[in-house]
Amino acid sequence: MARINVNQVFISGNLTHDPELRYTPSGQAVTNFSIANNRRYITPSGEQKEETNFLRIVTWGRQAEICSEYLRKGSPVLVEGRLLQRSWQTPEGQKRSVVEIRALRVHFLAAPRAEAVEEGAVEEELPKEEGEEEIPF
Repeated sequence: MARINVNQVFISGNLTHDPELRYTPSGQAVTNFSIANNRRYITPSGEQKEETNFLRIVTWGRQAEICSEYLRKGSPVLVEGRLLQRSWQTPEGQKRSVVEIRALRVHFLAAPRAEAVEEGAVEEELPKEEGEEEIPF
C-alpha cells in the first residue's frame, strides 16, 4: 500500500496586527503576521458559541514585501500554504517551538488600499525551500 503525505492548508481570517517585514542576512525578505479565524456554532442545547483561532503566517520573497506594503491590521485574507513546526533555543537556554503556516499564496479579500497599484501580485510563487533561512522569534 502506498503512503500518502499531504500538508496543505487553506485558511481565511483577518490580520491581528500589521505585518512585520525583515530581511535575512543574505537579503531575502520574510514577513510574519497572524490572522484570527472565527467559527460560530450552536451547541446541542441550542446555545450559540463562537471560537477564535489565532494562526501565525510566514511569507517569503517578493510576496513578503507585497504583504508588508499592502496589508494592515484587520485586512481579510485567504492563505494557501502548509503547516511548519520549528524549534530553537533562546540565548537564555530556553527551548521554544512554534507551529505556523508557510504561505505559498496570499489572496487579498478586500479592495487594496488607495496606494495599491499591483493587482494579483501576491499570487507570485515563492522560491524553493532550499534557499530559505530560518529566523528564530
